[in-house]
Amino acid sequence: MSTHPERPEDAELIPAPAHSPEALRAALAKVAPHRLPEMEQQKNEVFALAVESGSIAPLRTFILTWAAHIEIARNLESAARLRAAEHLMQVLDPGTGQWREAARECTALFDHAYAKVSA
Repeated sequence: MSTHPERPEDAELIPAPAHSPEALRAALAKVAPHRLPEMEQQKNEVFALAVESGSIAPLRTFILTWAAHIEIARNLESAARLRAAEHLMQVLDPGTGQWREAARECTALFDHAYAKVSA
């Protein structure tokens, strides 16, 4: 029995990380290290907001948001689909059907990722 995925695009680069800031940071360092400064800045903002508001809701949102981003990035096929859709959204006129389809693709990818990491 082969341990390789049937299709290369189904390959997961890393296992799904635990939902802690440290585990998410380590996973992001493997799948999208260029986004580490963005994650760190958001983490600092979220912690300050949580202290100011007296609520952990911002922390939960931070964890789920980055878990969803990592969920997409750790799968070669979904990462490629997101890159392609985001590229189209940058180069096409927002009034076109192609732009709207690209936006729907991004939304669908994130909806699927949020559902998976929230389960």
